[in-house]
Amino acid sequence: MIVTEQQTEQQTAEQQQLSLGTAAARNLATTTKSVPQMQGISSRWLLKLLPWVRAAGGAYRVNRRVSYTVGDGRITFMNGGADLQVVPRELGELAPLRGFDDEPVLEALAGRFTREDYSAGEVIVAAGGPVDRVVLIAHGKAGKIGAGEYGDEAVLAVVADGGFFGDRALAHDDETWEYSVKALTACTVFTLSRDQFQQVLALSDDLRGHVEEFLRGSGRSVNPYGEAAIELASGHSGEPVLPGTFVDYELKPREYELSVAQTVLRVHSRVADLYNEPMDQVEQQLRLTIEALRERQENELINNRDFGLLHNAEPSQRIPTRSGPPTPDDMDELLTLVWKEPAFFLAHPKAIAAFGRECSRRGVYPDSVDVNGHQVPAWRGVPLFPSNKIPISRTSTSSVLLMRTGEAAQGVIGLHQTGLPDEVQPGLSVRFMGVDAQALISYLVSAYYSAAVLVPDALGVLDSVEIAHGGAAQ
Repeated sequence: MIVTEQQTEQQTAEQQQLSLGTAAARNLATTTKSVPQMQGISSRWLLKLLPWVRAAGGAYRVNRRVSYTVGDGRITFMNGGADLQVVPRELGELAPLRGFDDEPVLEALAGRFTREDYSAGEVIVAAGGPVDRVVLIAHGKAGKIGAGEYGDEAVLAVVADGGFFGDRALAHDDETWEYSVKALTACTVFTLSRDQFQQVLALSDDLRGHVEEFLRGSGRSVNPYGEAAIELASGHSGEPVLPGTFVDYELKPREYELSVAQTVLRVHSRVADLYNEPMDQVEQQLRLTIEALRERQENELINNRDFGLLHNAEPSQRIPTRSGPPTPDDMDELLTLVWKEPAFFLAHPKAIAAFGRECSRRGVYPDSVDVNGHQVPAWRGVPLFPSNKIPISRTSTSSVLLMRTGEAAQGVIGLHQTGLPDEVQPGLSVRFMGVDAQALISYLVSAYYSAAVLVPDALGVLDSVEIAHGGAAQ
């Protein structure tokens, strides 16, 4: 195609600009801006839902009735690759050995445990036989199976990593297994027979005395929660002699000290002086710093090894899932642990999605409840809130928490200190630290917090919650 000179001049005339262009006009326009955005800000439902109690003096003491319940913990194993070993001091979790701390004797007992491996479906112990050994579950999941009311088999409980059964065999020789234990997955267990325990018992006077003391105390009258029973009389007539009683307290109650998250925020004075319109630079820097501190605070309330909820749930208040994914049956089982006025579930968003898939697979559709204008999924009327602070393991498993809250309900509470110097939010202060020789303005930003579980049954945890989507494997 040949373009003539006349056509070229015509095209040039058509392309000439006839008005002010947008690029130049923007130099005179005022830009509308958002405040600085931050992807790390979450809903932080736990901070919103926990009742917060002022801890004067920076500490909160939880006084409880004295409890005589022993041996309901979990056993930890040393993992040297394929070589698993029982940690000697962990044997103190077994009821007859609770409080016994003679290291050489415990090492002798640990050395007598033998390892056994079971495939899924194999029977570890059979009902009706003598309880002649203690069994520790190192890896895997096993079910206690007994006869139901109508003669059919029923899974009475599930024992997972760190669990154990048969520990009373160390002190009693006249009991029989009331249930069978069957491996639900491949299991690695460690067993110690009563005869092997008796061999060590014969060599240690301290151990023998400790077991005798346990046998004397095992007949103590306690309530279902392991607390010394309060003797009462009811249904009587006439003038019988009424029982005398008293309520004993723990001699060394636990104290929760407030933890702290801090940082020093630095802003150059030139920035604070010259670039403060339309937004205050210091204010925006502080806002985002406070958001990060609150995110860390919620993470600590869940994961801190000292006071975090995941680590402060009693072993008796932790259950594994029956089959991997969180099913309605698992959630119902969790509700049986915290059945007195449960406030809310807390789970990772992926765990909530996994629960939704299981509900859909069964044709069950959970209700939703209104919480301050938000429609939140619920199970049995108990709201299920998301939190990305609950960790996911490398094998794609997580946990679901259920709690009762408030001091009046003997539940879970948050702890903080109010009335702090330079306080900008409850329990959070921003303290001016001055201007240094480099013209940097410094602010100390501090948040003080902790959490307390007033009684053990206020918090339950569903462990080993599988969140991986199984559709690709099918």
